Order: sequence, then structure tokens, then C-alpha cells
Amino acid sequence: MKITVLCENTKRSDELVCEHGLSLYIETAKHCILFDMGQTDAYLVNAEKLGVDVSKVDIAFLSHGHYDHGGGLQSFLNVNSKANVYVNENAFGDHYNGAEKYIGLDKTLKQSERFIFVGNMLKIDDELSLFSCNEREREFKTNPYGLGICKNGTIEPEEFLHEQYLQITENQKKYLISGCSHKGVLNIAKWFSPDVLVGGFHFTKLNPATEDATVLSSAAEQMMSLNTKYYTGHCTGTEQYLFLKGIMGEHLEYMSTGDTIVV
Repeated sequence: MKITVLCENTKRSDELVCEHGLSLYIETAKHCILFDMGQTDAYLVNAEKLGVDVSKVDIAFLSHGHYDHGGGLQSFLNVNSKANVYVNENAFGDHYNGAEKYIGLDKTLKQSERFIFVGNMLKIDDELSLFSCNEREREFKTNPYGLGICKNGTIEPEEFLHEQYLQITENQKKYLISGCSHKGVLNIAKWFSPDVLVGGFHFTKLNPATEDATVLSSAAEQMMSLNTKYYTGHCTGTEQYLFLKGIMGEHLEYMSTGDTIVV
């Protein structure tokens, strides 16, 4: 399996564009997959430079309903005329950062016939399955850090019911692709015990120079207790990654715009 990072917060080359967001192009034995579409069409600009033809994507997934993962939805629908986009049934909710900043999707897109709305679990074929895990216990508690959802005119702390995870099974190995791991990377890793986990850890609010270092250290030890290789970026934070890397070593790698990962 081959993963090309079309867009992430950082970049390897000045010829590429980076932004706060995530977009991955994944080639498996059976599929050409687009997982998330970043904040803008930057991922398409990079795709052309990286030799990725997005028009040939045969299936697409949106990890959750935030603008930095689905802002490029319309541009994808424009350049690709065949691939369905699998989104969670809660993805088009009223998602906010704080009381005023709307961070959700463009609701005018909701009527597109290209969307397939997914509940808690969907097995697509013998290679691909989607999970939301909303019914599973979250043993490791998480902090929404001001992210909320508006219900009946009131913004409540986000439970991230709109977040879903793509499991790819290939060569008797399990690969789990996550956008931001808002439900907790420790919970997700324990639920699935994948051979490889790819995605953000949502640690960017934890400062390794403060008492947050204890939280990060504990998370690193817990992740290392599983036989899993991790590739991370985006909402993990670069300082947070370096701190984790110092503990996790070869168990953890950073994925930046332009990187190619072969697993």
C-alpha cells in the first residue's frame, strides 16, 4: 500500500503548497482512494506536481465534518466525475470553534448525489471498512478544546459523532486511517489494534514544556504498548511530535506534504 500526502500543515519542498488541513492519496491493490480534501484546493495543486491524477480516484472518504478536511469537497467533485464520497451521517452538523467561528462544511453540498451517508459501520468490500465507534466506551478521556456543536440554538461540547475511520485490510495486515482522532488516539488504537495507524493525534493544544509533558509521555507509552507503527501530522503539532518521537523512536514518523509512505 502506498500513501502520498497531498496536503498537510508542513511541506518538504518549496514547490508545494501547505495549509492547516489534511489530504491523503492512498493506492491499494484494488482502489485509488482520496481520504480528506484539505481546507482549499491546495491538495489538487500538489497532486499535479506529485504526479497524482485525482480524476482517477475511484472512491473517496471524509473523516469528519470540519472545514480543514472537507473544504476541498467541491473542487474534488469538479475534477472527478465518478467517485462516491463516503461521509458520516452527522458530518453536515453545525460545528463550531468557540461560540462564533463556524468550522463545518458547506451545507449547499449536502444534496449531492455523490455522497454516501454512513452510520456506525459499513463494510464496503473485503479491503475497505468504515467505523464511527460511537457506541464504544472511551476509556481514555479527551478534551474538545473549545470545539462544539450547535443544537437547538445552543453550542454544546463536541462529542465528535461525525468522525469515522477507514480500515484497509491488505496482505493480512490492518491499516487504520484517521483524520484527527478526536475520539482519542489511545481509544482508537485500542479499539482496532492496527498494524499501522495513520492520522493526526489532536495533541496540538498540549505544551510539552509544561505539565502537559506528563500527558504526552503517558500517551506515548500507551501507544508503544501496542504492536502498531504510527504516521502522524496535522493536528498532532510539530513540537508535540518531536517530544513523542523522543520516546517512541522508530514506532512514530511524521508525514508532511509531498511525502510518500509505503507500508
